Amino acid sequence: MRTVFFILLSFSLSLCAEKKPNIIFIMADDLGYTDLGCYGQDKIQTPNLDQMAREGMKFTQAYSGSPVCAPARSTLMTGQHTGSTTVRSNTGKGGVVGLGGRAGRIPLEAEDITIAQVLKDAGYVTGMMGKWGLGEPNTSGVPNKKGFDEFVGFLNQKRAHTYYPDYMWRNEQKWILEVNKEEPKTDYTHDIFTNESLNFIKRHKEKPFFLYIPYCVPHDDYEVPSLGEYKNKPWSQNEKAYAAMVSRMDTNIGKILDLLKELKIDDNTYVFFTSDNGAAKRWENIDSCGPLKGKKRDVYEGGIRVPMIVRAPGKIPENVVSDTAWYFPDVLPTLTDISSAKAPENIDGVSILPTLKGQTQDLTKRIMYWEFYEKAGSRAIRLGDWKAVQYGLNGKAKSIELYNLKNDIGETNNLAKSYPEKVALTQKVFKEFHKPSKYFFWKSKTK
Repeated sequence: MRTVFFILLSFSLSLCAEKKPNIIFIMADDLGYTDLGCYGQDKIQTPNLDQMAREGMKFTQAYSGSPVCAPARSTLMTGQHTGSTTVRSNTGKGGVVGLGGRAGRIPLEAEDITIAQVLKDAGYVTGMMGKWGLGEPNTSGVPNKKGFDEFVGFLNQKRAHTYYPDYMWRNEQKWILEVNKEEPKTDYTHDIFTNESLNFIKRHKEKPFFLYIPYCVPHDDYEVPSLGEYKNKPWSQNEKAYAAMVSRMDTNIGKILDLLKELKIDDNTYVFFTSDNGAAKRWENIDSCGPLKGKKRDVYEGGIRVPMIVRAPGKIPENVVSDTAWYFPDVLPTLTDISSAKAPENIDGVSILPTLKGQTQDLTKRIMYWEFYEKAGSRAIRLGDWKAVQYGLNGKAKSIELYNLKNDIGETNNLAKSYPEKVALTQKVFKEFHKPSKYFFWKSKTK
């Protein structure tokens, strides 16, 4: 009898030891690089994210895959940079008319493989609560066709910017929010996403799960149920609302972290936090960009450098500040390494799991690449400490700019004339990393 007991005990312990880690990936919308206390913010209170940084790793040189919404999410989901991923701008040639009324919404295609599909195939329960932006209704890009078992939120990014809508989506069905049909509207989407996330975690605590939470805050419209401690600040109304939205997000992330501890799955859960791109505004009273040049829709640092915090008690070291440079295409291979899944072969990213484990990982020779189709049209690369930028691709292409970010984080000193060999390398990379797209084109011819 005792022998049977110990066999069963050993089997049970073996199952516990072999349980794949849970993964939660939280992403804010238009949150600036310096909008959190742990990144230097002194006007907005973010105690939970600051604590998360102390309990994990804070990255000072993490990047989005694009300076705007849809392509950033495409690079995140597919592990491909904007020279090869399907969705390279918010709108393109063809596509469909979105729920927000705008034409040219390009969906992920049937052959595009997402993080959710890879993890689902590896035995994970997959859920998403928030803003999608990669497929309108009845297209190949809706979340439930891209690997998500459960989805609550917005398909269309334009509609996602209304915080008291009359409907959202639950999987592929419209979910009518009856209380928002008349004033006062009370169903605040950010709180809904948090509550749905908490319920998802409770329901799937016994299984390995992947939960993607692309919050809509603090993107405009600047709507929030309460201005809280910012009500009497001598700021503009939008600044007050922006700060309150960031703090409300911080509070709700605290609820998620507390639940993990309550359910005793905290030590088997990786939690990532980031923003989809740089800050949309450079406020008068709130410093959202710090020393960075530009903002959202720029391939300068202010448009693509984002906060990134990763926490996993017992799995990654605590209170570490890392200057390892990495970006959204690296998320898919990193998560596949964490889950022991197999990444697709056609990705552009690399796993940074060794860095997360506190090991030495030299990524200084890898190239990060961005191309962007809005505004003037632009592209950029980063190689080691060097950053090259080119604008004017939707008109008369401008000369390549070259910066050494180690000495010039604000991209103020253009060194292109002093390093012609690096400019020549940049031209070569621009050509090699861009794969033609049937949806996206610059207006000028590029070399």
